[in-house]
Amino acid sequence: MSALPLITVAERRNRLGRRHRLAPSAHADAVSEVADAVVALHATDAATVFLSARARLAEGGPTVIEKALYEDVSLVRLLSMRNTLFAVSTDLAPYVYASTARGVALKERRTLLKHLQEDGQGLDADWLARAETATLDALDTGGPATGSQLSAAVPALRRKITVGRGKKYETETGVATRVIRLLAADGRIRRDRPRGSWTSSQYRWVHTEPWPAVPAAEARAEIARRWLRSYGPATEADLTWWTGWTLTDVRKALAAVGPDQVRLEDGTLALVSPGDTGSVSAPEPWAAFLPGLDPSSMGWADRSFHLDTAHRSVLFDYAGNIGPTVWWNGEIVGGWAQRADGEIVWRLLADRGRTAEEAITAEAARLGRWVGDARITPRFRTPLERELTA
Repeated sequence: MSALPLITVAERRNRLGRRHRLAPSAHADAVSEVADAVVALHATDAATVFLSARARLAEGGPTVIEKALYEDVSLVRLLSMRNTLFAVSTDLAPYVYASTARGVALKERRTLLKHLQEDGQGLDADWLARAETATLDALDTGGPATGSQLSAAVPALRRKITVGRGKKYETETGVATRVIRLLAADGRIRRDRPRGSWTSSQYRWVHTEPWPAVPAAEARAEIARRWLRSYGPATEADLTWWTGWTLTDVRKALAAVGPDQVRLEDGTLALVSPGDTGSVSAPEPWAAFLPGLDPSSMGWADRSFHLDTAHRSVLFDYAGNIGPTVWWNGEIVGGWAQRADGEIVWRLLADRGRTAEEAITAEAARLGRWVGDARITPRFRTPLERELTA
């Protein structure tokens, strides 16, 4: 039996620079191309989508990304993998919904109905259906609206329920956020322009058509195929972590794709897309400033090929969320932050020589010009980011 093809750490970094559109020669012309290159952009923090896209676009400021999100709607936000908010291209959205988001929506509905039943006010599935219809009617009548504006227009959304009645964690909460979250998870409304700048998460909502039906197994296979192309070589464990699917579903999806097996330098066996075992040449030297939760930082359960484990303690928060990172040729070499006066500051955790430092300095200046007057505070703050802004 012939030996399995070997893919080195250097080769994996070459793939990351080219396929994740981070090397300048690989930069994309359209925001949807950026999203497809990494399958999905993290969107829990509003600024992350913009900063992740910025690092991969050939040109264009925040307005280019706003146009993709709110005018062309070539990019949409979905509550999906790992019950996390992502932004994906509209071409991929039906597959993300069928493979993952639909399951999230069903779970959200069961949870809300359970809370309504336990509250004891007689609120049930019929009441919830009427509240959802009234919310959609309000959007059709009044146009895009924030959660507060919808609550003002729809009396049902002003109801309050008690969650965990009689328990230590008993709390009274409004239903508006939960109903709106459920409608969004179901694909019946989507996030539109926020109130404020591109860094704001106070979205307006618009009524939209549900995604086209795709069989769940077919959708999972398509997601696995795209993910392997962007993140391979990777392991079954990596895909299970990234998607949040059951191991059974991951294995069925991979079986449908039919990946090739390769060997990594540490002896680990990994998977790549069918036929994707050949060498990928190194791109030109590149530096990047990526935001917290960027896909290139979060794409694998095991990130040891691009992250020194000694740096985890300062780059991650207590819950395992990675903060803003500085990259050089496919390796995380530091972290960055923006101070209150707008200055972009960073610290290198690894010395990669004068050429690297000069390129990183130039990239910091480019980021500062792109951000302009906007102020960015990551939702998940890490020790290094806090220290840099102190």
